[in-house]
Amino acid sequence: MEAQTARVFEIVRGTMHDGPGMRTTVFFKGCPLNCRWCQNPEGIKPGQDIWWEERQCIRCLACKAACPAGAVSADENGLRLDRSKCNLCGTCVEACPSQALSLVSREWTLDLLVAEALKDRDYYRAFGGGVTASGGEPLCQYKFVAEFFKRLKAKGVSTALDTCGLAPGEAWSCVLPHADCVLYDIKFIDPGLHKTYTGQSSEIILENLIGIAGRIRDADHDRNRGNQRAVKLWIRTPLVPDATAMEENITAISRFIRDNLLDVVERWELCAFNSVCNSKYQKLGRTWEYAACPLMRQAVIDNLKTLALSTGIPGEKLVVSGFRE
Repeated sequence: MEAQTARVFEIVRGTMHDGPGMRTTVFFKGCPLNCRWCQNPEGIKPGQDIWWEERQCIRCLACKAACPAGAVSADENGLRLDRSKCNLCGTCVEACPSQALSLVSREWTLDLLVAEALKDRDYYRAFGGGVTASGGEPLCQYKFVAEFFKRLKAKGVSTALDTCGLAPGEAWSCVLPHADCVLYDIKFIDPGLHKTYTGQSSEIILENLIGIAGRIRDADHDRNRGNQRAVKLWIRTPLVPDATAMEENITAISRFIRDNLLDVVERWELCAFNSVCNSKYQKLGRTWEYAACPLMRQAVIDNLKTLALSTGIPGEKLVVSGFRE
């Protein structure tokens, strides 16, 4: 039975890095990983949450007066939201005249989200783009995503799945038949390091990826499409200083791609780290360990790129993205 509603925390139009062409990216709530460098911390928890934007707060304390749970207080340092008491009723948000408080996400029906995505159909046609499901992890809501993609494809819209790879077999079976492109993260090969930095081992993620590569090969054979892939496969690796951006890790990922995916992978993207998302952690009342981490130096990125190519990955398949010094 299809899911008729989904929780979404952002919709971004005109993206150029979440799949081929110009795209609309829908960010779905919930993720099985808890990456220490996560760029979308508001997407990890599957349920609702509340932002507080300090710069917009006028200290009127209407939120404190309205909160039925007594979760809001204030001192000389500003507003305090006790999230352990907060029941996410949204009363404080409704009472805030300056919109300093807001709900992180909203629920969408399938019909409404499809209609929202189709507003940009002319751009997809003009620039060869489509709609990307990202997150969080969109496969946490896979029944909805599968039907969402199915309806978009029925309207001639290309679809892409941006995934961390940790999902059950049923999720892949439901969604992959309706995806034109899969953007798949490989953060670490070593299962221990993966668990240290994300909370989960890499074993199932890598097994799932090998399985997806097999499905792509089978689909190409069945459809007799020659060099035109039934599903595009893009690999993405975040370059996080002193974590994923270690020489041994990049070399290990390169070897894994060469040995298991080279015939089906279209692109491997090294994504340079930045700390722009620190404001999100502040709005969630959280301290982020990477807040003071500087942009990566070009020399460091060049060295990692050389390592990535050293095992035999063709240069035309490797892309480096993101800000750098």
